[in-house]
Amino acid sequence: MVTAHIAEIYFRAWKKAGGDFLEKIESSCVQDLMQNAIFLHRSSPVYAKVRKIVSYFHSRKGCEKVDKMLSNLYKPILWTALSAPNFEVRANATLLFTEAFPVLDVETGNKSTDEAIQKQLDTVMALLDDPHPTVRSNAILGVSLPDVRCSVFKCLIVVLDNSLSHPILEKLLPTLKYSLHDNSEKVRIAFLDMLIKVKAVRAAKFWSVCSMDHLLARLAIDSLSASKRIVDLLFKSFFPVNESDKEWCSRCITLIQMNPAAARKFYTHTHKHTAPTNIIKLMLAIRRVLNSCIQAQGDLSEINDTIKENSAQAEPLLGKDRAVVSGLLEVAVILWRSVEKNLKQNEEAKKYLFAKFGNVISKYFHTFEDERCTVPLIQMASLMPPAAVPTFSYGVLSRLRKMESGVTPANFTQLLDCMCSWGQAADVLELVTDWLSEALPQQPEKRNVKRKGVQIMEKIESKPDLALDYLEYLFTHSSTREKVLDLDQRKLTQLHKVLENWRSVLSSHLSSPADDKSPSVEIALKVFTYHGRLGAHLQQKCPEGREYLLSLENVAAWIAEEVLPLPHFQQRWRSKGLILHLCSLTLLSEAGYLCVPAVLLILKEVADSYSPEDEPEEEEGEEEVILGVVANIFQKIIELLARRLRKEPEEGRQLCQSAIPGLSSFLQVAQTWDKPPLSGVFSTLFAVIIVEKRHLLQKVTLPEEVATPESVEDMPPLSSVLLSVILKLPSLTRSFLAEVSSSFESEAVFSSLSELAAVLHILSIVRHTGRCRASLKTAASSVQQQLHSHAATSTDVQRAIYESSVKTLNEILDL
Repeated sequence: MVTAHIAEIYFRAWKKAGGDFLEKIESSCVQDLMQNAIFLHRSSPVYAKVRKIVSYFHSRKGCEKVDKMLSNLYKPILWTALSAPNFEVRANATLLFTEAFPVLDVETGNKSTDEAIQKQLDTVMALLDDPHPTVRSNAILGVSLPDVRCSVFKCLIVVLDNSLSHPILEKLLPTLKYSLHDNSEKVRIAFLDMLIKVKAVRAAKFWSVCSMDHLLARLAIDSLSASKRIVDLLFKSFFPVNESDKEWCSRCITLIQMNPAAARKFYTHTHKHTAPTNIIKLMLAIRRVLNSCIQAQGDLSEINDTIKENSAQAEPLLGKDRAVVSGLLEVAVILWRSVEKNLKQNEEAKKYLFAKFGNVISKYFHTFEDERCTVPLIQMASLMPPAAVPTFSYGVLSRLRKMESGVTPANFTQLLDCMCSWGQAADVLELVTDWLSEALPQQPEKRNVKRKGVQIMEKIESKPDLALDYLEYLFTHSSTREKVLDLDQRKLTQLHKVLENWRSVLSSHLSSPADDKSPSVEIALKVFTYHGRLGAHLQQKCPEGREYLLSLENVAAWIAEEVLPLPHFQQRWRSKGLILHLCSLTLLSEAGYLCVPAVLLILKEVADSYSPEDEPEEEEGEEEVILGVVANIFQKIIELLARRLRKEPEEGRQLCQSAIPGLSSFLQVAQTWDKPPLSGVFSTLFAVIIVEKRHLLQKVTLPEEVATPESVEDMPPLSSVLLSVILKLPSLTRSFLAEVSSSFESEAVFSSLSELAAVLHILSIVRHTGRCRASLKTAASSVQQQLHSHAATSTDVQRAIYESSVKTLNEILDL
């Protein structure tokens, strides 16, 4: 039986390895998991995890290798379990069987396949009549799979083409209305496609099949694909283009009253169904209704005229319902954003819209003061130039400056959007820089800095925590990030320098007890993170220079030289988890790949601080966790290198070259470990090289294109770099070859000829170095046992690959 600990390891491996899991796990382990998915009691703490892993294999059905594996592994256990005396065993086996259905050997002929399918269908029918209700229930669940439910609605679409079916379907279809809320998205989409067909052929009124309330409820929460179909279904009902704009607005109000969230989603898609002119007409109609809700004061003749025109109509609809008012404001903003690109191409229409809303928006702010209305009003103001909203725009920066520390992001995010859209991101950046600079202890020189222009001097307490909240929002959202990074380089460099200066605060916390007057360590750590993030962004902005990359490398060196050696670091900072967390955050940032060389050096230092032997017992758990994180980050680095080589080959090659020193240093530390998790580093390298080379071999179309490489230059880009590092030192070469042999000794199945050929290509390159002959021949012998099973190949290319592989194998064994 699989113990809780082993199941947890498999579950973590499945989550981490994803699509590569099939290639890494042994067949015997998979069958062990299948058996436990059948025989474990459902109350077992590991049952759910075992089922989830097995279900992953079922989800990969359709791949020839997976289908064959499932057939071979289930054959000795599944059919016996389906007829077992114990009902729980039968119930568990039923779930697996219906999930994996059909379980077929792809290598059998068509006749055998048909017979197997018929036999399995008979088995399903027998399970539906099982004497125990649990088994029958599981069988019903199995035959009601999402694909089956989808097929029902797809078939109904075909049936609806026959008008003779309409009278009977009009009575039957309402019984299917709850399929709109099916757990499976594809079933919901199939049902909506059927409703669209019902509407198109006029077989019935679609709202009699599924009520409007249900459609709107689903529109409010469903995915993009389903929402688009609901909008298709409802568009003419709530935006009848042949009616007047007053009618559009009236139906807009009705929709908001029925379901505000659905209204927002509906008008997000409206621009796909009608012309921009109609969108603008609806916006102006909404404006007229909103104007009728405000009390005009002073000489606002235009508003007075509008009120006279619309008050009789709007008052009954709105009354004092501020929820509807806020909904109309939200819809107006959504519509505006949907035609923003069109307005850029029509300057006259854009100025007209600015003028119309600019005349009344200050009155809206004064009249609609509750928060529900204020948020969309600020969003509307951000869409207009600051001159169109002078009263509001002049006070935004002051509001940001006077904001209290600790406020929720909802209080300032809209204001930051306004400043960025108005081209005033520089003012926000200056405020952030001032706050962070003022909060630094013992910085008298900064008060002597003089700025050009007129300055309103205010004595305001510095708020570094709020400054970091502002930075978080500005950097996290692409629209604001682009505005900030487009600013003058000097302002960005000034902020980067101030962030770098905060390292002294972090150093003081690390080296001595905290000073009550100093900024908190939490703030110092966040500043440290933002220094790395901003440096990565600026390096990407100026790829030709190395100023910011050098800054990041200096940080890595500071961590290695001053932080890690501190005797009390593990007690105060909970081991090296903090440093590794910062490395992960850096790599996950947009330009994180630029930091790969620096992060590799950090990984080397962290791994080197542990010894493979003589560790105190109380630290063994901590060691496994930390080194596990190191191994995970290393795998992420390899993925980043591969991704960069695909997207930008030339830049990727330069990045790989710059990573070679750090890669070599880290592998020298990793090869001293003969136990997980660092021993798995070479497994990662082996898998990456095999996958890259296999992919290349699968592209071969002519036998004469098959060639055995003789040096690392003959390998694909990433494999070439990795092998050049591995082959540089005999110790690394031996560790790598040991991993190759271990993969075969553990009975890992290299099921394709391309994989075995890829292994032999690696060994061929090792052979040409003249090193590690004993380890090389051991690895080659392991390959020999599986290569012979591919002697009978079906194509000329495969035959050429096989013959080349056999020749390479013999050359190695004859050494």
